[in-house]
Amino acid sequence: METTIVRVEDLSHQYSKDWAIQNISFEIKENRILGLLGSNGAGKSTTMNILCGVLNQTKGNIFIDGINLKENPVEAKKLIGFLPQTPPLHLDLTVNEYLIHCAQLRHVKKEDLHTAVERAKEQCGISHFSNRLIRNLSGGYRQRVGIAQAIIHEPKLVVLDEPTNGLDPNQILEVRNLIKKIAKDKAVIFSSHILSEVQATCQDIRMIENGHMVFSDSLEAFNNYIEADKLTASFENPPVISAFTDLPEITHAVYLSPKKVQITFKGTQEIAEKIVSLSVYNNWKLREIQFEKVSLDEIFAQLSKKAPSKNTILS
Repeated sequence: METTIVRVEDLSHQYSKDWAIQNISFEIKENRILGLLGSNGAGKSTTMNILCGVLNQTKGNIFIDGINLKENPVEAKKLIGFLPQTPPLHLDLTVNEYLIHCAQLRHVKKEDLHTAVERAKEQCGISHFSNRLIRNLSGGYRQRVGIAQAIIHEPKLVVLDEPTNGLDPNQILEVRNLIKKIAKDKAVIFSSHILSEVQATCQDIRMIENGHMVFSDSLEAFNNYIEADKLTASFENPPVISAFTDLPEITHAVYLSPKKVQITFKGTQEIAEKIVSLSVYNNWKLREIQFEKVSLDEIFAQLSKKAPSKNTILS
């Protein structure tokens, strides 16, 4: 049975007269990677700052491995590792010097310092750069050093804010694999505005919009939610538009150019097979057909319609 590492209960926070977040509740299990999504101003950063103990909430509670973060912040924070969007690196220190410094800040016992540093370096694949100045490392390895400082004290929860931001494709793959390795014995929160990154790394999704939780489920459920409902098709002999709109699965169709049509459909993506068959039967000479991906902005727009206004005052 998986252990609950983080429990957030009815979390709300007010800035002046406006509520940044309201009634946010969720749990994170051990060995799970949770993706936290939110557009600018949605309340994602406020939630993360409260979760990491940087900000005190107006209402609600957060428990880290059963410890109330607000009532016992020192003990709770010992269980949290945090990598902000801009890693807090000292560029003129070597990797060893920096990680020793971070371990000391985290109150790692003197006799355990060497073991903690070596373990973090090995886990993050940076042992061969122990004596190199951080400023001389590539962006990908700097990010690894940033992750190493977040796990140096063996926390129960690791919070990573945009950990793949600015990395090249190879570095992104390396950091993804590292995050999955870390999650083998920890709970991980992965915050990102890049949908593909969350889909490639996380098992659970929490989405905040207008200060409210608008999606809270598994990655599989999220992928089902955002399944494409539009496709485009190009024909050498394009039919009249009614050839598409007369089909019960198709709710709308419009020609984007004389030979290219955009189709909105309901139900499953099997409609593509039907269009292919109709093209062959009617000699439409289909040249291309492809589904249109749903953008994160479109998802936010759909979900935000279900969310109350963030300016609503709680009673």
